[in-house]
Amino acid sequence: MTHKMPDAVYITRLSKFLPNEPVSNEQMEKYLGMVDGTPSKAKPLILRNNQIKSRYYALDKNGNSTHTNTELTVEAIKGLFDDNFKASNIDMLACGTTSPDQLLPSHTSMVHGALMNKAVEIISPAGSCCSGMHAMRYAYLSVLAGERQNAVCAGSEKLSIWMLAKNFKKETDKEARIKKKPIVAFKKDFLRWMLSDGAGAALLSPEPNKEGLSLKIDWIESASFAHKLDACMYAGCEKMEDGSIKGWREYPSEEILEKTLLSLQQDVDLLGDNIVPVGNEFLLDIVKRRGVDIEEIDWFLPHISSEFFRKHIEEELTRSDMPIPQEKWFTNLTRFGNVGAASIFFMLEELFYSDKLKKGDKILCMVPESARFSYVYVMLTAV
Repeated sequence: MTHKMPDAVYITRLSKFLPNEPVSNEQMEKYLGMVDGTPSKAKPLILRNNQIKSRYYALDKNGNSTHTNTELTVEAIKGLFDDNFKASNIDMLACGTTSPDQLLPSHTSMVHGALMNKAVEIISPAGSCCSGMHAMRYAYLSVLAGERQNAVCAGSEKLSIWMLAKNFKKETDKEARIKKKPIVAFKKDFLRWMLSDGAGAALLSPEPNKEGLSLKIDWIESASFAHKLDACMYAGCEKMEDGSIKGWREYPSEEILEKTLLSLQQDVDLLGDNIVPVGNEFLLDIVKRRGVDIEEIDWFLPHISSEFFRKHIEEELTRSDMPIPQEKWFTNLTRFGNVGAASIFFMLEELFYSDKLKKGDKILCMVPESARFSYVYVMLTAV
């Protein structure tokens, strides 16, 4: 049923779910294990660069799962419920993740099955960090078009299980190179000390909250730059010398294991050369097309995978005459780690329920995805 097209769409509720207790830097290998029983020599250097102090794992100390990705997402969505809004009231469900529990059925299909007892429209955006915001964009447009009375969107990750020592072959120690050039640490070993688990969710409505703040969605812009850049972060495949991808289904089963094709991998040089400038190029285009006044932005919420990138983003913004002072930046990477598709939900949830936000504040969200270079920017106004 099509309803009257609303004038705007609002984020009226946000929630997050973090599994178990926070894991300190010293505890990480107790959960993830040690490759060949040897402590990682790269770990201290990587943690020094990314500045992450704690994270959450859906694992116990023996590396056994405590939650599936589906369960993490369901718990986050349940955080949106109260006496006035329950699962039965959801009109559309969109969930993005890098790390679904299975290839098929889709992630959102599994969440729907575990959460609700009625038929509902669903969508499962694929990809990595941007997938949660792609879910939000689909939810936003559905409500804005009058197709849905409300929509719930989520971003979640169960990345720790990818990072278990048993999934890694012993590799040549690159400690010297890492010290000389920190970006070199962005390989499989980097990802072990970076990624974590959790889920965030948002309720989108055609009316703002009657009491308290809501976040009006001014616009959501999304773009892929795969037309000019090769794959950068990948899993389930091998990257060939010419930059092309050969999928795991093309290999005999023994080679899939031998080549660890199902592990998450990063093309270090491609990431370092492009992730910040290409994202800045897209933002500059948005600012020009939409007439955005950067000085009017009160809060900047960048999804950064590591504090290593903070100064590079700041330099690119300044170089492009779009400086955003550090006092306007709001991140929580150091406490939650890089939770991929969920990270932007964590930042929004924390800011939304803090005493920092006031009516009229403008919030710019930035979500880069290195998989094959996609970006999402979102402008919100507190009302």
